[in-house]
Amino acid sequence: MPRPRTLSDEQLLSMVLDVIRSEGPDAATFAAVSKASGLSGSTLVQRFATKAGMLRAALLHAWDRLDAETARLAELVAKTPEGGIALLTGLSQDYGDNPASYAEGLLLLREDFRDPVLRARGAAWGAALTAAMAERFGGQGQAQTIARLMLSQWQGSLLWWGFSSEGAVADYVERELRLFLAALEPKLN
Repeated sequence: MPRPRTLSDEQLLSMVLDVIRSEGPDAATFAAVSKASGLSGSTLVQRFATKAGMLRAALLHAWDRLDAETARLAELVAKTPEGGIALLTGLSQDYGDNPASYAEGLLLLREDFRDPVLRARGAAWGAALTAAMAERFGGQGQAQTIARLMLSQWQGSLLWWGFSSEGAVADYVERELRLFLAALEPKLN
């Protein structure tokens, strides 16, 4: 009879993510996660087999959380351009107000690009987010194009905020998205 787990998979994967966020993906070794979780290295090897397996499992867990948060926000905000701003501003909250922590998140993106399973997961989230944003622009005609452009503006504003460190990230993103919509206004009517 197997021993009961002292930590659920979700708890353990959250701890792995904490190690990754605080020290970077390369530092997420069995030894580092063992120290953070209190589980032995051999227990971690039994659960994940390899460091790459552990990293993939943790990042898939992060994608699950992002999918859930995206769906939650999409249900809460209005299906209007203003709702689109609220959705993207809400998704920006996790970046905190420290550009250095945002930069650390870019290391996770590097891992997502390297692994085909994680890359596919990112593409699926992008398609779901595009569809949610297109709903905020009527869902027909040019709505898909406007949604993709707004998502590109959102990601660009996060990068520019990282360089400028100008105030809270959510405030910066909201201001930039409002400027984008104002520039599009004549074309939307």
